[in-house]
Amino acid sequence: MVKSQTIGARLANALILFTLAVIAFLSLAPMLNTIMISISSSTAVNAGQVNFFPVDLNFSSYVKILNDTKFWQAFTVSVERVVLGGAINMLLTVLMAYPLSRNVSQFRSRNVYMWIIIFTMLFSGGIVPWYMVISELNLINTIWALVLPGAVPVFNVILLMNFFRGIPKELEEAAFIDGAGPLRILRHIFLPVSLPSLATITLFVIVGHWNNFFDGIVLINDSDKIPLQTYLQQLSLTRDQMQNMTVEQLQQYNKVSNTTLNSAKILVSMIPIMLIYPFLQRYLIHGIVLGSVKE
Repeated sequence: MVKSQTIGARLANALILFTLAVIAFLSLAPMLNTIMISISSSTAVNAGQVNFFPVDLNFSSYVKILNDTKFWQAFTVSVERVVLGGAINMLLTVLMAYPLSRNVSQFRSRNVYMWIIIFTMLFSGGIVPWYMVISELNLINTIWALVLPGAVPVFNVILLMNFFRGIPKELEEAAFIDGAGPLRILRHIFLPVSLPSLATITLFVIVGHWNNFFDGIVLINDSDKIPLQTYLQQLSLTRDQMQNMTVEQLQQYNKVSNTTLNSAKILVSMIPIMLIYPFLQRYLIHGIVLGSVKE
């Protein structure tokens, strides 16, 4: 038999729901404001009249972005970068995390390699040596300049290594007795059991590659090879562009300001991640927690 709640319990539940509603609104308010700015007129935005409802509705910012062949070229480059870089990251992360998850008796140099990768997390060689190495390898202005320098994400390696160390040793011992080698144990036991951690790392890798714009500015010289985030960072109207426009084009672009255009950039760049995130979200917290409880 379910007992009816007291007045105090009901008030407590109402207070909790109200608090959660306020937190949710505060979390969504910046995104909602950005959406409204992107679909409002530049005059209303510059006057500070746009909050959570559009003013003088127009989609000129999106028209400017989407009716541009360079946008789709940059989008294709980013997709290629995510697919190629993600595959390399995941492969090297798994192949590095697995031996580091072994004991010193199984892998004698394990502690040496652990100190090396931890050192790389704490100290960096700097931007100039980073650029010089990539230049000497003739990677400048190629897709490989965007994926190879960060091919081994150390944080992901440690996360997956700790997850591997939490897998019961009895599973590995049983497979070893049956004649399975290290690679077969990794493929048939460790990887299937580690789906939450692998999904979490996959999400980190995809977001990292998709959102990175700095290396595209520094390492890519050809405008046809820059990734989407770099293209969106550089997207703005200049005086020379406006001088070459017709009267109709000027009237169209008068509706666009840097604020509305930047808001549209943010939303366009968020769409692919928002489409992928729901499929991996349920693994995110579970994978992080399980991968962080051991040394």
